[in-house]
Amino acid sequence: MKRLNWYITKSYLTTFLMAIGILSFGMTGAQLMKSIEYFTQGVPVTVAGEFLLCTIPMVLTFTIPWASLVSIMLTFGRLSADNEITAMRACGVSILQIISPIIVASFLFSCLCLYLQLEIAPKMLGKGRALLTYVAVNHPVALFTPGIPVELDKFSIYIDSKDSDNNIYDIQLYVLDKKNTIRQDITASRGRIEADEKTKKLHIILYDAVGTSREGKERNVHVTGSEARFTVDYGQSLTNLRIYQRDKYLTFREVFARSIINKRMGVSTTRLEIELNSRVAMALAPIAFMMLGMPLAIRTSRRETSIGLFLSVLLGAIYFGGVMVSDVLRDRPAVYPQYLVWLSPVLFQVFGAYYLFRLARK
Repeated sequence: MKRLNWYITKSYLTTFLMAIGILSFGMTGAQLMKSIEYFTQGVPVTVAGEFLLCTIPMVLTFTIPWASLVSIMLTFGRLSADNEITAMRACGVSILQIISPIIVASFLFSCLCLYLQLEIAPKMLGKGRALLTYVAVNHPVALFTPGIPVELDKFSIYIDSKDSDNNIYDIQLYVLDKKNTIRQDITASRGRIEADEKTKKLHIILYDAVGTSREGKERNVHVTGSEARFTVDYGQSLTNLRIYQRDKYLTFREVFARSIINKRMGVSTTRLEIELNSRVAMALAPIAFMMLGMPLAIRTSRRETSIGLFLSVLLGAIYFGGVMVSDVLRDRPAVYPQYLVWLSPVLFQVFGAYYLFRLARK
């Protein structure tokens, strides 16, 4: 029996390690490119690397359950297709004995995900936010990513490309008022970014720019001249003291404490309850995936990886999407979004238990 359990565990863990490596690399790809870009813009390699590491705990809370599901679908789908499970059961080995190593592994993965969700990931996200502030204060040019709007002070800036000499190209700059309404729309084919580290001011210089001023429904087109200069006091805007942390940066104890304070003050705690319930529901994903994925893998009985991968993606998307949909409904406490979080986990485990029971009785 020990040899049989080790055979299943080895097959499962081999696939799991490959799956988590591929999934984690895919989910951190954008952050990896951003870290490389920060490094090329003069940010110390230690800071750029640390920024990348800060995203890994949160990524693992998704990739650990998903990799576990992929491993279950591929491993047990192959065992079933090769009639190995039928042979095991013909020798008197029950289905629970066959899947017992995976039950233990899923429980351990859920404990790890719970620890990451409640303690490690929020701290690391907060640390990554602090590193981003460091980059903005000391290397502000690195904040400008081609294709992504950047908001600084009263400006919203979009660039199509830039080079290593801080020149920017195809710029769209919006000047906003206090209500974030566009007052000026300025375009230029080229420009330059100059940072004064002593005064903590960022100078955005546009050449041969054309602008549009908006006053009510009227628009006036004007040429700003051969050179238009805009100044952003990024030091003041980025180093202001923050007295309120967003919920996702708080650990379990801090979220719980804030919810108690809000209750005493008569403030709604729906948002905080959604945060806590979502973290726990996400952490239980390995168990839910094991419960439903196992009988599906055995029933499909396919040696091909395509079916297993397709079902893994489908089940993962349904589970994570069902948990995250409550975040969209956080402003509608009447529908109790903090309890809707549990719809996907409960359905997965109920149907999984039902199919496992039927499978064990055969």
